[in-house]
Amino acid sequence: MIITPQSITALSWDKMDGLLPCIVQHAKSGKVLMQGFMNKAALESTLESGQVTFFSRSKQRLWTKGESSGHTLALTEISADCDKDSLLALVVPNGPTCHLGTESCWADSQDAEMTFVAQLETILASRKNADPETSYTAKLYSKGIKRISQKVGEEGVETALAATVGDLEELKNESADLLYHLIVLLQASDLSLSDVIDVLKARHSK
Repeated sequence: MIITPQSITALSWDKMDGLLPCIVQHAKSGKVLMQGFMNKAALESTLESGQVTFFSRSKQRLWTKGESSGHTLALTEISADCDKDSLLALVVPNGPTCHLGTESCWADSQDAEMTFVAQLETILASRKNADPETSYTAKLYSKGIKRISQKVGEEGVETALAATVGDLEELKNESADLLYHLIVLLQASDLSLSDVIDVLKARHSK
């Protein structure tokens, strides 16, 4: 159930003594970032402000994530589970989420494979305006769309050739090169993998 201001009262507040656990998940990578607790006031504040706000059990007050560090959590969507007694917040974090300075409070856990792709996209996006001498990616951006497009074409051909001759090791390597250059091309065009995924979703629903 997607939470709206009108649906807050429908949650199982009495069952949970007025507090519901809230898992926070990165809206793009799917990485689980942290857990907190919300009461009605915290949930109302989250929906109103667009910044994730919890109820601190230690301080006995509302606290907006990042109010001290600046590492806020911009809300994309918040929903309740089937029993209406726990919440899931999809967010775009501004900096590390954990107070220890890591992206997630589960810093030692292994990331899902698709999470790495999202992290790679973020890294590549951060190099769009970097000094071309600092990395291959920055140098590629500096050469413009035409050169980046050429690289995507080259890697696509090499990927197809590797598959044609049955060289699976080379197919893996060339596929990695193709995906990398495709992400760079999307970023250079002010697009992202999310835009491509939206197209796939639309096609899948037909």
